[in-house]
Amino acid sequence: MRADFTGAHLLHLAAAGCVLNDLYREAGPLGITLDGVRVTARGGFDEGWASTGIVYSVELDTAASAQEQQALVERVDEVAEIPRALRVGTRVERR
Repeated sequence: MRADFTGAHLLHLAAAGCVLNDLYREAGPLGITLDGVRVTARGGFDEGWASTGIVYSVELDTAASAQEQQALVERVDEVAEIPRALRVGTRVERR
C-alpha cells in the first residue's frame, strides 16, 4: 500500500520548518525585514526507506536587495540546525 504522506516525509517537513524559522531569526541582525517566506522541500526514499536526499527552495517577500537576500539565504543554509545535522548524518538507536 502506498501513502502520499508518511512519517518519513516528516524529515522533509522538519528541514523546511527549520529553514523557515531561521530565516526570520537571521534576518533581524542583517537588517532585513521579511514580509513573508515560503520554503519548499522535496526528496524521496528508496525501497528500503533510506532518504535519497532533500532539496529545498526559498522564496522571500522583502524589499531587501537581491544581494541581501542571497546573503541571508546563504547564512541560514550554514546555520540551520536540522539541515546541518542531516548533512553529517546521525545514528539513531533504540534502547
